Amino acid sequence: MLVLIPVIGTANAAYNVTNIKVSLYLNPNTSAHVNETIQFALTNQSVKQYQTNRVALNLTLSQWQKLIGSQLEEYIINPKGSIYNFVLLPGPVVQNGSAYSADIILSYDVNNVTVVNQTGPRVFVYTFRPVVFNFQHGASGQVLSPNTTLNIVIPSGAKIKSVFPVPDYPANGLTNNYANVTSISWSYGEPLSRFSLIFQVDQSIRDEVGIFFSQVYGTLGVYSYVIIAVIILLFVLYVYYRASK
Repeated sequence: MLVLIPVIGTANAAYNVTNIKVSLYLNPNTSAHVNETIQFALTNQSVKQYQTNRVALNLTLSQWQKLIGSQLEEYIINPKGSIYNFVLLPGPVVQNGSAYSADIILSYDVNNVTVVNQTGPRVFVYTFRPVVFNFQHGASGQVLSPNTTLNIVIPSGAKIKSVFPVPDYPANGLTNNYANVTSISWSYGEPLSRFSLIFQVDQSIRDEVGIFFSQVYGTLGVYSYVIIAVIILLFVLYVYYRASK
């Protein structure tokens, strides 16, 4: 039996976005994992409708945008490709006195968020590509709206070389050249038109060897194990031959 679940067709004042948090987790392969949390308030009359929509199957991002509004958006995009591993999770209604709120969480991956250049043996410098931003446009370019926070987490072991504008968090990051800082954040109308972030990753010999064998496996597949086994066997035979002389 087919069950029709009513869905509101257009966004209205029943849903008021109150807070947006966008978190980027940068990867060494120049991609990023993105988590977005869009928090909104509901009127008493809209609670039941939202709960009905929440359990509806196959409600797409575009359908939720019609319900909540244009602030429900993918704020990190790849101009030359699509996002992937996209997940949309509408959260439960939370009551605080006579007020109601809920969160919608977007999770996805984006390629080509950074550009990497090798500047020395096992030294890689990454430059963030602000073209991936998809925030509100102001007179001078993109800008974070007052209810939006942008958080960027750099890869483990990376060192920030330069960043602009100065992050709101950590407050004292600039004074110590962002030593041991792994996460930086901006909020409250920060302009993004001249955004810049450069960080460096010093690769260990162990990581370099691991990446080398991963690349070999990616090229040769299971035959790479045969080649490695032959190399080890030849080395053992060579050592045995030298020892027997």
